[in-house]
Amino acid sequence: MLKRTLTAFLLIPPVIYLIGWSPEWLFLLAVAAAVVLALREYFALCTAMGYQVYPWVGYLGSLAICCAQLLPAHEKNAPAIPWAAAVVLIISTLALRRSTDLKDYLVAVSLTLLGIVYIGFTLSCLISIRFQSYPGRVMTGENVAESHLISPGSICLLFLFIVIWVGDTCAYLVGRPLGRIPFFTRISPHKTWEGALAGLVGSLLAAWAFDHWFWKTGHTIPTLLLAAWLAIAGQVGDLVESAMKRAANLKDSGTILPGHGGFLDRIDSLLFAAPALWLAITALLNLIGDFS
Repeated sequence: MLKRTLTAFLLIPPVIYLIGWSPEWLFLLAVAAAVVLALREYFALCTAMGYQVYPWVGYLGSLAICCAQLLPAHEKNAPAIPWAAAVVLIISTLALRRSTDLKDYLVAVSLTLLGIVYIGFTLSCLISIRFQSYPGRVMTGENVAESHLISPGSICLLFLFIVIWVGDTCAYLVGRPLGRIPFFTRISPHKTWEGALAGLVGSLLAAWAFDHWFWKTGHTIPTLLLAAWLAIAGQVGDLVESAMKRAANLKDSGTILPGHGGFLDRIDSLLFAAPALWLAITALLNLIGDFS
């Protein structure tokens, strides 16, 4: 528990700086590093399950998608989707040269592409959210928006991370000592309904506090609904990663973070919550565009 707490306290300040005030190149570099670390552990899980993968192809494809997410910040109607399609075609072609047994070709390509989507694309959503163009006062609060000390995209990311961090912490603190009713025994025998509900309540309380004292949108109910959407997505992400570890017969995805296990263990909730937030923002902006 002490190692877990110390690791969290050491990581939180630099992460907050990266989210709120880092320059574009540094934020992109941080996301790229996170993608590489998470993919490394994902490919190790695949190997532990006895499947062939193409790690370097996965790294390059994921980093290409991250770079493509910056294009909409500088070009109107940037070709992000054609870029993603090109990555799929290139991977399928390169894999032909690396396959020693063509019987494994389809599985290897599928798992490599899954890694790119599961980690590369989902984490690249952080880039899109951070540097998205938000018209007017959309997604901004009355005081924060006018101070120009932090961008609307950074506020959205801070909201995302706080909701996920507090939810994960509450689920751990309540579920570990007090959990009695199994939540999903087949995937993770240690997860309980008490922990899951504590995580959801913690996320909602964190969202209310963030909106009340910092964001100040004046729209509490939509903010809480957004937090619930992100919290549920985060818990699904946690279950998905737990299923992979159970299939590989491993307790943790790695050992890089003392007290937390692997890097993938630490960001599993974020992998589903980040695209969930991106979808919510995209839907809101499209709705505003339809009525403008």
